[in-house]
Amino acid sequence: MPRHILDESRIHPAVREAVAQNHRDIVEEVSAAVDAHDIVVVGMAQNPSPKKARKLLDAAGLKYQYLEYGSYFNTWRRRNALKLWTGWPTFPMVFVKRQLVGGASDLEKLVASGELKKLLGRG
Repeated sequence: MPRHILDESRIHPAVREAVAQNHRDIVEEVSAAVDAHDIVVVGMAQNPSPKKARKLLDAAGLKYQYLEYGSYFNTWRRRNALKLWTGWPTFPMVFVKRQLVGGASDLEKLVASGELKKLLGRG
């Protein structure tokens, strides 16, 4: 099912550039990492879920790129740009082979079912 996103034609021309450029740098950084690595985990400090995702990958012996943006006390506006970009509401955001697979509990299910190895072409 496609995600419902406000069509650009419904954004006034005077603000389109501001919408398009809103924390674009963080989105481009994550997008470049997703293009360059088989597995990317995007997280934040003090949140136990990104740590859980990294532990799962470490236990499975899988290499990954980890990007961390702020904590509960800062950087929420920049992280919000990632949420808007992906549509995923929480951290971590886990990408496998350029595809968003969800968060830590979703990754745990992929590992347990063997699906993660299949996504990586190893199973």
